[in-house]
Amino acid sequence: MITRKAYAKINLGLDVIGRRDDGYHLVRMIMQSINLSDDLCFGKRDDNKIVIETSDPRIPTDEHNLIYKAADQLRSHCNAADLGVTIRLEKHIPMAAGMAGGSTDAAATYIALNELWNLGHNTEDLCALAVKKGADIPYCIKGGTALSEGIGEELTALPDMPSCHIVIAKPLLDVSTAWAYTTLDSAPIAEHPDIDGIKSAIEEGDLTGITDRLGNVLEPITSGKYPVIEEIRQILLANGAKGARMSGSGPTVFGIFENKDLVSANNAIKELQSRGIAPELFLTKPINSNL
Repeated sequence: MITRKAYAKINLGLDVIGRRDDGYHLVRMIMQSINLSDDLCFGKRDDNKIVIETSDPRIPTDEHNLIYKAADQLRSHCNAADLGVTIRLEKHIPMAAGMAGGSTDAAATYIALNELWNLGHNTEDLCALAVKKGADIPYCIKGGTALSEGIGEELTALPDMPSCHIVIAKPLLDVSTAWAYTTLDSAPIAEHPDIDGIKSAIEEGDLTGITDRLGNVLEPITSGKYPVIEEIRQILLANGAKGARMSGSGPTVFGIFENKDLVSANNAIKELQSRGIAPELFLTKPINSNL
């Protein structure tokens, strides 16, 4: 039996710089793991079944689940169709939230089953397999702070983000990643985030330099349809966040507070609770690489 935490991510910067002929978007992103996680438990089976049990009835437990796809792909790649596993998922990361909840669960599956089944793959082997199932999964395998390029699979590890508090706020709505990117294709990008500037600020350990440059080209798309996203962002800023942005394709909004501003971070959570516009709220911190 193996247990594994699957950590959520936020995008400190998300830029789209092109699109490939196969429809994948070319991106430049600064990714950051946070200490909000799903919990997974993996146990060997005597048969060749992949059985998924979840704490949330909304989550599929068949081949439509990325966890299932990862497990099935891994054993097929190793010509080991006789291997079986029971996977128990305790879900904490909000779903359809722009925080890579599905991708990070799949990443944990690649790592755990490589150990449970004694497959002997290294990290790069796992990432090469994983990208076929989702562009975010290789990042989730490695975690930490990273520059992500290409379709998301070209990763450059960065120094750890300066310590801080991060408030996570998800309104009561779900956003389709495919819809957000498709809508972006028909709308000019008014302003590209300063990805290189964020990278430099991380390398210098400059939290203000990071928060001053937060940016996400998908935010105008999603917040244009759902004004509550901007409402949440303004509440975070009014309560002392050094910077606040939407993560991924949304709708989750995060606010970054200095370590000394824990009271302010909690006040922001209390105001959001009182207004009832973000039922899923978390106080988190950045974490280092999974490796």
